[in-house]
Amino acid sequence: MKKRLSMGLALACCVLATMAQEDKTLNAPNLHGTLRGKYEYQTQEDKGRFEVRTARVSIDGSLTQYVDYKAEIDLCDEGQIKMLDAYTRIKPFAGFMFTIGQERVPFTIDAHRSPDKQYFANRSFIAKQVGNVRDVGAEVAYRFHAGIPINIRAGIFNGSGLTNQKDFWTNNINYSAKAELFIPGGFNVTLSAQKIKPDNVGIYMYDAGAYYHRKGWHLEGEYLYKTYADNAFKDVHAIDAFASYDIPVKSKMLCKVSPLIRYDFMTDHSDGKRYLDGNADKSGSLIINDYQRHRITGGVTLSLNKPFISDIRINYEKYFYRDNSLAKPSEKDKIVVEFMTHF
Repeated sequence: MKKRLSMGLALACCVLATMAQEDKTLNAPNLHGTLRGKYEYQTQEDKGRFEVRTARVSIDGSLTQYVDYKAEIDLCDEGQIKMLDAYTRIKPFAGFMFTIGQERVPFTIDAHRSPDKQYFANRSFIAKQVGNVRDVGAEVAYRFHAGIPINIRAGIFNGSGLTNQKDFWTNNINYSAKAELFIPGGFNVTLSAQKIKPDNVGIYMYDAGAYYHRKGWHLEGEYLYKTYADNAFKDVHAIDAFASYDIPVKSKMLCKVSPLIRYDFMTDHSDGKRYLDGNADKSGSLIINDYQRHRITGGVTLSLNKPFISDIRINYEKYFYRDNSLAKPSEKDKIVVEFMTHF
């Protein structure tokens, strides 16, 4: 399966490139990639590890002015090969887009950032645990101007996730919608809502966030509320807030240095699937997959070229748990040094 995914993407690149040479109306595809290698040291456990966190490769392009496409795989998503995006996008008139295929659903601010656009080495609780969803479905998007630029996206999706598609049939509707308001002066306000059903319980999520990006500053705050149908699990609350400031550097190697700090928080969280004795089991019940915790992250990003092209992210993460909570090995106090390259 892994070899077929890699060979399939490579073959698609070759075919599209050949077609572009033979047909001048077809633009050559764009090849992109993101590599993230890091070292983490747990200060409490006195243990460390090296990890290739991301090795993404994607192709995208335009067949005509009305048709776009994208296919992206991650060759090392925590050690696994995953197909992330595979979609066709139709643009029949200015401002309107229709997308069908597999993609990250329109929801939240931070969960929608690709790895090269992240500010920190590790994602927020909203982006990783609580609001991170990719799925297969169809989406419409419309950009318009009503005094300020506004972007609205909405879609319906299987609810099957990335891999369970072939034998997945449902009469359940899973949806996601997102509205972005671009306010003069560098402000953005984003509101989104989502409904999923990963197992037998419907889950409803609501998110509100805003950021300010101007004159070297990036200030951002986001809140997510998650509720489970029939009180199957207690409501979940998650917060993410951070600040970053770019300091230009005149150097052959560095273009800027960005000190940054983040606070994020989440209450006890269930992924919405039933478990029995620690294993996924339809006869089980919802459990706490991630225990309540606070985290403070401080650090600095060294940009070696253009920002978000070649960065070194140096972070220290401090976690705060309740006394009876169980902390996963990757969710404890640690120092993280990550090298990110995007091409």
